[in-house]
This record gives sequence, C-alpha cells and structure tokens, in this order.
Amino acid sequence: MAEYDFDLFVIGAGSGGVRASRMAATFGARVAVAEDLYLGGTCVNVGCVPKKLFAYAAHFSEDFEDARGYGWNLQDAGFDWQRLVDNKNAEITRLNGIYHNLLTSAGVQVINGRARFVDSHTVAVADQTYTAERVLIATGGWPHIPDFPGNEHVISSNDVFYLKHLPRRTLVVGGGYIATEFASIFHGLGCEVTQFYRGDLFLRGFDRGVREHVALTLRAKGLDLRFETDVERVDKQPDGTFDVTLKDGGSIQTDLVLYATGRRPNLAGLGLNNTHATLDEKGFVKVDDQYQTDDPAIFAIGDVTHTVQLTPVALAEGMALARRLYKPEEYHPVDYNDIATAVFCIPNIGTLGMTEDEARSRGHKLKVFESRFRAMRNTLAGRPEQSFMKLLVDKDTDRILGVHMVGPEAGEIIQGLAVAVKAGATKAIFDATLGIHPTAAEEFVTMRTPVRVD
Repeated sequence: MAEYDFDLFVIGAGSGGVRASRMAATFGARVAVAEDLYLGGTCVNVGCVPKKLFAYAAHFSEDFEDARGYGWNLQDAGFDWQRLVDNKNAEITRLNGIYHNLLTSAGVQVINGRARFVDSHTVAVADQTYTAERVLIATGGWPHIPDFPGNEHVISSNDVFYLKHLPRRTLVVGGGYIATEFASIFHGLGCEVTQFYRGDLFLRGFDRGVREHVALTLRAKGLDLRFETDVERVDKQPDGTFDVTLKDGGSIQTDLVLYATGRRPNLAGLGLNNTHATLDEKGFVKVDDQYQTDDPAIFAIGDVTHTVQLTPVALAEGMALARRLYKPEEYHPVDYNDIATAVFCIPNIGTLGMTEDEARSRGHKLKVFESRFRAMRNTLAGRPEQSFMKLLVDKDTDRILGVHMVGPEAGEIIQGLAVAVKAGATKAIFDATLGIHPTAAEEFVTMRTPVRVD
C-alpha cells in the first residue's frame, strides 16, 4: 500500500469540511484541512451567523415603536452602523478561534492557503505539496453576479458585512431568501429599500401561501417590491450614487446596488482537470450517493455539490462521510426528507416538508389548514401585521406533509415541529396535543377546519 502524508486531506474549512475533518481525526485518521479565507466558511463569516446578527439589529426599530404601546417612553433612538460592524467582527473572530481550537484539539493539521490538485492523491498549497489516500472537496459556494454593463459597481452578499457606511437608499436585486433577508435588514436599519425580481413573485420554491403573505407584509411595511423587473445597466454618477437602467426602459437612482441572484460552486483554481473528478450539467462536482466523485480517491460534500444548500445539511454530510470511511459500524445515510429551514426576513419564515404544489405533484390528496391572525404582541403595539400558518395533511393517511409559517420566531417554532413530523406525526396527534396558552405556536394544534380538501 502506498504511503501517504495523510489519510484524508480536506479542501475547505467551512461547515462540512470542519465536521468531516474533525470527526475523521476523532476516529483515528490522519487529517489535514486547507483553507484560504476563513475558518467556518460562508455560514460563520459572511452568511447565516453575521446575517442573523444584522437581522437582530434590524428588529430593534420595530421593537422601539412597539414599546410605546406597552407604556415605555423612549427617547428617539439613534443607530451606529460602525458599532454594529465592529461588534460583529469581534464575534466572528471569536468563532474563528473556536473552530481553530476544535480542529487542532482533534489532531487536525490546519494549513492556510488555497489547495489545488496536482493529481488524485496530491495537492499543493503555495509551494508545498501533500499526499493523501483520500481528498475531500468542501469548498462551498460563492455569490454569482451576472455579466451586464456596470456590474463592477454592484456588491454581493459577502460585501454587505464590511460596508463602511450605511446607505440611505438600497436596491436589492434577486428574489431568493438571501435577497429577501437583506431587503428586510436594510429596511429595518432605516434605509429606503427597493427589491427587484425578474419573476412574477419572489421566494420561488417556497409554498405559494408563504410567498404571497410575505409580499403583502413587506409592502405594508414600506418596502418597494417590483416583480417582473430586471436591470439593463448600472452607471455610477459623479456624486457616488448610481443610476440603474431597467430592461423596460425605466430607471431608478440609489446609493447601493446589492446583487443576490444566486451562488455557484467555488471551484476556481482547484485543478480538477488534474483528476478524474467531473462536473454535472449545472457545474457542481458530480458525486454519487456516497459523496464519491468519478475519481475513486476524491469525495465532495456541501454546496460545491448539487445538494440542499443549508449548513445543517453540509454538517450531516460531513459526519456521514467520516463515519462511512473511518467508523462504518456507526454509519447511517443522511435523510434529506422533511428538512426544516428558516428565512430571517422581518417577519421570519419557517418552513418544513412539502409545499402545497409539491404535494399535489406527488399525487397526494390534501386537507389544507390555514390561519391568519394578529400576534398578541401586536395588539397593544397597534401593529396590524398578521402571522400566517399552514398545515398540509395527507387526506388518506392523516400524515403531516408540510408545515409553513410567517411570523415572529417562525424558525424557533418550526424547529420543534420538525421533530414531530420526522417521527411521523398525524393531524390527529396535533389535535390531541394541548397548546401553550397564550402563544402563537398553539395555533398549530388548534386548527380544526380545513380551508381546502381535495
């Protein structure tokens, strides 16, 4: 057997790469991980963690308004963008240190730099080469900005966290969850926000009821949502502002243009052409259900593959791969069914399982339960905003197929329900469960009359 420097060499220290390398080392493998940017990857540094910190900051504007209805006399609040950025940076630095300690304490060798393949068993970082019996690609995704005149003037979601100044006017281009979250964040921090999406309604892939409710709610808050709208060009003006020309001939002036129109696998400079690993038709690293590429020595997990692009999914894939390779007696495959997720726009979205359209396309006969109500907190605050909840029930088996919510703390509520759905809960079990009163979450166990049965 050939002698290698490592049993496993991991390229990328994001969520999946850190989990795979740390657990493989715990199982006795000799492991190295190479990272050219920051430990923790997108999620910790320019994704879900700092984004949720910014979302918390954005929530306070409504909290201050609502407090008056509860007897609080508050002075006019001021906001310091730089203080938020500085405090965020300190927290991310702390988390980077934690990730480094987790890796090194497990015996993983951390190598700073971008790794590239020399061949299937050899990688180079700067002028140093390393050999490994197996190599894992876990380089994640990277924001993609399309090619159009003036695209050098726009920023990606990565750049938001390092802005020197908070703009007065912001244009967000995109209709996915990242675009919608940042539109809410900028609005909550006091910006005038416009969001463009080239389709007829944003948040494609989410339940239609959720999409429609969020659009109505954000518009009621004052966000300027423009669907079936796309950018032709962006021109920078002498005063530093931007003139954005639309494909329909219209225009808009703004101080910042944020593009959140999708992400692509982070493969630049990786040297895959020096291996037998290939890409699929969408440009992701092609893998089988064991995360193995077309090259027997090379594996890939997380957003660099065509998987569900969520941090917990990458973590689960990293754990599953480490177990299969180095502790097979504990291996079990990742279950991609009924994955719960949240969108931290304001209000939050929580979603689990199938959408209504998805359930029907799979042949399910449905009982559909919906509820719209004003959360108790909004009463004394004088805020008319309503929450939305939806249950999809299989008419024949009574199984819960989908759970969807728009409202405060939707992610926290859906996480708890995810355990029940994963365990096979039926509508009868929901009905037999006593709610906690008064809470919004109790609505999910008190809905009795379907709005549609078919």
